[in-house]
Order: sequence, then C-alpha cells, then structure tokens
Amino acid sequence: MAKRIDVADLNAYYGPTRAIEGISMTIEPRTVTAFIGPSGCGKSTFLRTLNRMHEVIPGARVEGKVTLDDVDLYGAGVDPVAVRRSIGMVFQRPNPFPTMSIYENVAAGLRLAGVKKKSELDDVVESSLKGANLWKEVENRLKKPGSGLSGGQQQRLCIARAIAVSPDVLLMDEPCSALDPISTTAIEDLISQLKSEYTIVIVTHNMQQAARVSDRTAFFNISGTGTPGRLIEIDDTSRIFANPTEKATEDYITGRFG
Repeated sequence: MAKRIDVADLNAYYGPTRAIEGISMTIEPRTVTAFIGPSGCGKSTFLRTLNRMHEVIPGARVEGKVTLDDVDLYGAGVDPVAVRRSIGMVFQRPNPFPTMSIYENVAAGLRLAGVKKKSELDDVVESSLKGANLWKEVENRLKKPGSGLSGGQQQRLCIARAIAVSPDVLLMDEPCSALDPISTTAIEDLISQLKSEYTIVIVTHNMQQAARVSDRTAFFNISGTGTPGRLIEIDDTSRIFANPTEKATEDYITGRFG
C-alpha cells in the first residue's frame, strides 16, 4: 500500500472546454497532500483524473500522463475499474449505499472482487471499521442501515468502505464540508492516522484544515473567467503558509481573494 503518484503535463476537458492545463506534480507515499484554491479552478476535476473518475462524465477526456509507481494509469489495456479499486475516493457528501446495512456497505467492494467466505468478510469489515475509528460505535448494530448513522459517522463509514479493498491511495474531495465541527475533527484525526498506510490527497476550501492535516499543499488558480485551472505552486505546507513563492498564493491564503 501507499504508492507514489507522478503527473506530467496533464490537461482535462469537458467536451471542447479545457478545465485544467499543464499540471505536473509528484505526490509522495504516506503523506497527505492538500489541494487549495478558489472555486472553479479545477481542484476536484484534477482529483478525479487521478483515479479515472473524470472520464465517467460524457464527453470528458484527459491528455497527459499519470503514473502510480511507474504504472501508466491511462496506458493501453489498463482497466479503469482496477484503477479505481487501487485509488479509492471519498466524496464531499457522505454516500453510504442507502439500502445496505453498515456491514454490507463495507463488504460491498469485497463481494464485487469475488470474496465470498464469511469469515474473511467478517475480518475485513471489522478491521476496516476499526481503521475508520467507527467500530466501537457500530459493532452492535452492523445489520442496521448505514443511512441511519449521523453525518460524521456516515463519512467514516464511506472511508471504511474505501479502505476495505486495500487501496494504495485515498482521494478525498472536501470530506468535511458537510460536517459539524466535532465530526470534522474526527475526520481530520483519522486522516492523520491513515497516512501511515496510505497516500492521501484532499481537496479543501478550509485553509486551517489544510495547515492542520497536510504535509504538502498545492495551490491552484485561474487567470480569468473561462480560463483553465493551473497549478501555481506546490511545496511543504509549512512553507506554503509561511513563505509562498508566488504572490497569488499569498493573496489567497491571506484572504485577499477567493
């Protein structure tokens, strides 16, 4: 687990419209990398290109190269479903499968992968819920619907579901934006714990959150309305917030725009 991602000159399109342009970066294993920047600058679009979720949108396409430990994720013959299993995603709003129990939410990916043995499913469900710091809260109601949990618990259930299939990378698209402060703290603490096993990338609009949880921060921006998003700079989080190289980065993190 925990693999390195290298991106080279990546461009993403929605039909004829280029949404992001010329992005290159390296995301190191066992780190948390935060993507920050104003709305509409392509952070979430770029995040979805890392596990080939972008191409699910009709008319969307990607140019450039994304490698996971030297495996070209967009190479000929690469199965996008396998890519998404290896690079899991947690979305902005908790999305447990509404008709499934807590147990079945976590086991769903394992069943799709062909795991049928109950003892194996039991072990992975328990370890995944423990990994998401949720086991003690739900161990006596595993057969209850996942949708019956609180918002913060649902988001941790979605994280448990993502890690159950043993991914190499976890992508999180504003995972705390719909949560209360207590649940947000729980998710942030969990992210800090999970980075010992996974490569984690998080999109956030919360500057304080980026400063708290990430090792490296990437700032994205656009030059004007209708122009594609670009990576302005990426560096250690402490440097981005204390001494950024680009004035646009300083202006954004100090609240002068965005």
